[in-house]
Amino acid sequence: MPIPPTEQAKWPRLLSLSVHEFRTPMTVVAGYIRMLLKDRAGPLSDQQRRLLEEAEKSCARLSALLVEMSDLATLEAGTAPFNKSAVDLRSVLADAIESLPPSSDHPVEIRLTTSDGSAAVHGDPVRLKSAFSSVLYALRRELVSSNELFVRERGGELRGKPASWIAIGDAEHIGGLETATSESLTAFDEWRGGCGLSLAVARRVIDGHGGAMWSPGEGTKAGAVVVLPRA
Repeated sequence: MPIPPTEQAKWPRLLSLSVHEFRTPMTVVAGYIRMLLKDRAGPLSDQQRRLLEEAEKSCARLSALLVEMSDLATLEAGTAPFNKSAVDLRSVLADAIESLPPSSDHPVEIRLTTSDGSAAVHGDPVRLKSAFSSVLYALRRELVSSNELFVRERGGELRGKPASWIAIGDAEHIGGLETATSESLTAFDEWRGGCGLSLAVARRVIDGHGGAMWSPGEGTKAGAVVVLPRA
């Protein structure tokens, strides 16, 4: 059932309020953990230090989630800043791939292929890089039987105007994704476990650039197609 417009308007406010209410106790907890790790309350045993270090890592993850919640709130409210300029999309994709942290489960090679000619878009390079990094990170961690993830950029159209189509998938799905049309794709699933709110933020960043995100019709986690209008 669609959410009524009045309820949709409350969503960014709820997120913003939640960030505010969570941030204060989170700061206090993190502060006390840091004090304990510095032996302010006396020396720690090795086991106590390991436990506190794990707690500190969880606090850092919660803090990152609060940042994502805050960003999502401003994007939902339409108040998020976008510093747009002429951007080389291929450079953004290469930078996003380069910035990914090492895979913790198994090594995955990400192979980028681009088309000829201009791939300039009018966009915010920092936000676009972050959005692509989030999508790549999520799809990479969901690879099970493959150690290669393909990223292929090609020219096309979106709503009758020139656009860059970026297909992301493993060897089994990349061919179909590369030639897919919007009619053969399905809505991108941004609400999946293990990714925090980064995918929700990424989709709204792409939307904020006049673009679109889709998933393959046969499996929402088997890949993604991102389309951005060219400058």
